[in-house]
Amino acid sequence: MAGQTNTIGAGKVVALIAAGLIVSVFGISAWRADATLLQSETPPLPVAALSVVYEDDAQIDESYPGLISARRESALGFQQGGRIDRLAVDVGDRVVAGEVLGELDTRAVRAQVAAADAQTAEAAAQTALARETETRQASLLERGHISQQRFDEAATATAAAAARQNAARASADAMRVQLDLMAIEAPYDGVVTARLADEGSIAAPGQPIFQLVESDALEIRVGLPVDIAANLEEAQPYTFLRGDTGFTAVFRASTGVIDRQTRTVTAVFDLEAGSPAVAGDVARLVVSTPVGARGFWVPTSALSEGRRGLWSVFLLQPENGQYRLEARVVETVRVETDRAFVRGAVADGDYILSSGIHRVIPGQRVIPAIETEQAP
Repeated sequence: MAGQTNTIGAGKVVALIAAGLIVSVFGISAWRADATLLQSETPPLPVAALSVVYEDDAQIDESYPGLISARRESALGFQQGGRIDRLAVDVGDRVVAGEVLGELDTRAVRAQVAAADAQTAEAAAQTALARETETRQASLLERGHISQQRFDEAATATAAAAARQNAARASADAMRVQLDLMAIEAPYDGVVTARLADEGSIAAPGQPIFQLVESDALEIRVGLPVDIAANLEEAQPYTFLRGDTGFTAVFRASTGVIDRQTRTVTAVFDLEAGSPAVAGDVARLVVSTPVGARGFWVPTSALSEGRRGLWSVFLLQPENGQYRLEARVVETVRVETDRAFVRGAVADGDYILSSGIHRVIPGQRVIPAIETEQAP
């Protein structure tokens, strides 16, 4: 009797489970039917789309930073030491070649120059007297009134006086050179960028007093990959960007030597007159290079990141007079700030989603905004 009771209980359990499964199946089927009906009744979502245009010879603009600098920059100082008497320019002043920028106290040297001039004059007078004496001795020698020895002594005295005159003149010239070296002259046209001393200071020989930068001859030095540097043409203009401002510079030459640390070759460009570039600023060389592959451009907002680092775009697939989204895997060939060059299972002329990929899912019905009036 107990065995029959257990059998009946087990049968009831099985029957209940079977009934539950039947109810679940019917419930899921009804839910799917309702979902399908709801999806079919949902209107297509307007989306922004673009037409795919394949390119075989696409170019990309690559930029390389370079430093704008003066072709010449000098630290100017006095060759002779002394007290600074006058500084004629200050920071920001423009100077021309040969302009006197500063002077030392020259009173002592000027006194030495005056003394050397006096010694030169004295030596000149002694030379003149010696020549007159030699002339008279020659006349007396012809008449036999003096010996040859006496005449030779007079001639030697004349030569010695002339030598002393030359020495005095050379000494005076040396003093004048020292006087000139007590002034700083601009070696070229430029702008004073630093003033490192003031009047009254004692300047040591060679101590920098001014920093001068050539104003009308700027250049840009850019580190470039070897292949890019090799394709540059001498004396040809190239485009640079300084912020949002564009200007041109002419390629002069490259070093042809690869830097061990940066693995780049330095190229030098000369700036044209009137360029907005400023020494010490950074400009970017813009070079167009071929992509080297067939593909098409898409905005980065059209790319959806998938698993394993793969990227995909949403293709608008025509279906029954509407469009349905399909995810298509693409390969990114080049990526820029706001766009990417890709290739993949998308045909030329197809429509893909250009933005708003976070609002849609594969299989969703959409209508492209660009075809609102032409949509079938």
